[in-house]
Amino acid sequence: MPLSEYRLDGLEPDNPLAFFALLGLLRALTATDEEMEPALRVHARVYWTEAPTRPVLVTRVSLSPEDLARRADAGIRRLAEHHEFGDRADLNYTQSEAREVLREAARAAASTSRYRADLLAALMSDGTVESKSGKKTDDPRIQPTPICLLFGQGHQHFLPRLRDVPRWQPEEQEEPGRQGEEAIEHLVATLFHPWTRADAMLSSFRWDPDEIARYALMAGNPTDAKYKLGTQLGANRLAAVGISVLTAAPAYGGNRLAIIGGHYDSQGFSLAWPIWREPATLCSIRWMLAHPDLRTGGLRPLGVEQVMVSRRIQLDKYFSFTRAQPVSAMGS
Repeated sequence: MPLSEYRLDGLEPDNPLAFFALLGLLRALTATDEEMEPALRVHARVYWTEAPTRPVLVTRVSLSPEDLARRADAGIRRLAEHHEFGDRADLNYTQSEAREVLREAARAAASTSRYRADLLAALMSDGTVESKSGKKTDDPRIQPTPICLLFGQGHQHFLPRLRDVPRWQPEEQEEPGRQGEEAIEHLVATLFHPWTRADAMLSSFRWDPDEIARYALMAGNPTDAKYKLGTQLGANRLAAVGISVLTAAPAYGGNRLAIIGGHYDSQGFSLAWPIWREPATLCSIRWMLAHPDLRTGGLRPLGVEQVMVSRRIQLDKYFSFTRAQPVSAMGS
């Protein structure tokens, strides 16, 4: 069966948001495959190519970029049905609350989609709690996933954004015949073209290093209209479902919540992801992220030519991620 390939020029290899979006694209296409006849399923895989380095999507059916984005949009919306968190704004669950939420999702996964269980397992664990000096409680708060960068700073809250962004709809009714087309255009722009970051920051999770870099270099306050920052909406929609791949678990003697690809050292938290040369499924990518030798060159025999590492940093009260560097350059 002939394969189709799509070079994803918008997804730069050193941008954490772009990598999360790549995971989200695969997750969304897998979700739509589940509803398709076997002959119509894309069976998406990805590899990286040079000049410059970009991911290439490989599919078993040939689609236009617009139709591919349309399938991705449908998958995002299907998965977003599981992004319900009640009136909770932040990942500040107590240990007992987290345990019950995770148990409920695990029970539901036995009879329905396991996506919600995957998502919650990427966001939290009841096995690690916040350690506040001098404070002890019978029901402490959990540690959130280290890629959660919104905790209410500037009235930015993580869970409402995680609920709303993948379900995004235009504010005004589109003209007849164009219902939903604007969402498709955002995805096409994100996947196939250099990012313009022309969208409102209300869809940002602060995973794009350009956002904090531009903030630091601005001549004025970005809350002023003339200094307004922007983000890439399509990338954030994809990333909102892509982070479900990054399963979290207690580590370092139960003192830290770690995710696959993540590591803590004296400089804080960093996230690594591989650059591989042969088409890989989402399951294979997840395996590479979880491999204990990811950062030490142990995956070279499997076609991993480079590993990128991005660090979580703090500027004033805001968190962000840096542009990733090859692992050898990081000394990690």
